[in-house]
Amino acid sequence: SSFYCHCSQKQTSNKKIAMAVKRRNHGRNKHGRGHTQVIRCDNCARCVPKDKAIKRFHVRNIVESAGLRDIMDASVITDYKLPKLYIKMQYCVSCAIHSHIVRVRSREGRRIRVFKRRRFNNRK
Repeated sequence: SSFYCHCSQKQTSNKKIAMAVKRRNHGRNKHGRGHTQVIRCDNCARCVPKDKAIKRFHVRNIVESAGLRDIMDASVITDYKLPKLYIKMQYCVSCAIHSHIVRVRSREGRRIRVFKRRRFNNRK
């Protein structure tokens, strides 16, 4: 089979059988640590190990778009850009899949570990 075989093996009657493992890191980023801190999912409040949680930054404007125009009109500085609000969201695996933050991938697709950056057309 094309499953990644981890070093944990069963021995039955002088024959070693390699156990099939779905992911080489077992879905965690814990390498060498015995225990990690537990966090709560921002969507459903489930307890998730910190290294297993899917973490994304939610980038928003500090002021909503309705009030942004009023601030720009009242501002003395003409080219002033308001800073963004960066909120770190932490999800459990089931909520991340349900809200399409991560997707279920095929067996070959799980081996691809590079992060594809999204391109924004309005940035120069």
